[in-house]
Amino acid sequence: MSVTRENMRMVRKLAVVVAGMFAFGYALVPLYKQICELTGINILALGERQVPGGAANVRPANTQVDTSRTITVEFDANARGPWHFRPAQSVLKVHPGQLTTVMYEFQNVQNRRMSAQAIPSYAPRQSAAHFNKLECFCFTQYTLEPGEKKEWPVAFVIDPKLPKDVTTITLSYTFFEVGSRTPPAPTALSAPVLSQEARS
Repeated sequence: MSVTRENMRMVRKLAVVVAGMFAFGYALVPLYKQICELTGINILALGERQVPGGAANVRPANTQVDTSRTITVEFDANARGPWHFRPAQSVLKVHPGQLTTVMYEFQNVQNRRMSAQAIPSYAPRQSAAHFNKLECFCFTQYTLEPGEKKEWPVAFVIDPKLPKDVTTITLSYTFFEVGSRTPPAPTALSAPVLSQEARS
């Protein structure tokens, strides 16, 4: 009997411990929300009464974008060979710090497979240090079949530290066949120069 009593006593103690742990865990959620609300650690702790439209509509603003400035970005394409190469847009206006993407179109119009790559240049030259490309087709060589068409993105951010006197940047690409003599970096013009297909 004494063994049975000890077992029952142990079961009761364990049941009390389990119930206490459950209650503590249940109380942690509102306690956590209160701490976050007081300290401002987590925006999700704010209730719908404090955030118009509810927490689901809260989106942190990009404080890196300088909306007081607008930079005109011109896109120039030069093809060193018998193929078509041009930007989908020739001019964009962006704010420093704003993430922007522009597409470039390419088509191999030859009757043979070719591998090619692009090299960029910037005007004015001082803008190169402030033109940050997050994604660019110029990072990679590409192989295209005869007649194959491709579209490639350039995702970039202009550093807000760009000198104030720079209001226009020309991004120029020269697309050349890999294996041929690499052309020098082009001198970007003040206005975009498109391929023959773009001008027609």
